[in-house]
Amino acid sequence: MTATRPAPAQLGLVAQLSRFVAIGVLSALVDFGSYQGLLALGTWVHAAKAISFILGTTTAYLLNRRFTFTVDGAGRARFAGFVLLYGTTFALNIGVNALMLAVLPAIPMRVSLAWVIAQGAATAINFVMLRTVVFRR
Repeated sequence: MTATRPAPAQLGLVAQLSRFVAIGVLSALVDFGSYQGLLALGTWVHAAKAISFILGTTTAYLLNRRFTFTVDGAGRARFAGFVLLYGTTFALNIGVNALMLAVLPAIPMRVSLAWVIAQGAATAINFVMLRTVVFRR
């Protein structure tokens, strides 16, 4: 006979949002740091953005799954939802970043500002979709 662990209690909206923001800051540091590092190495700006997005969102997914939405295990449906969501926000993030690079005037920190705007758009969508679809119980 195998013992099963009860599912961890689901946090309320404010607790989830607080943890999501904290994890988001850490994940954004991973994303932005790797983006800047890749750019410093001479990587094409759009490839650097794509790689940094993957690194940052993987960090966010793993930490949010465990600490924000308190879900044990991934499951095929949950993983498929994650892939679909992050594929969509990946395209959105890259597109918004490219759009901002095209429309922002030549100002100091233009590349960084474009990154922040793209990240903000993707983050808002990710929280809503992770909470209501991917990690819904």
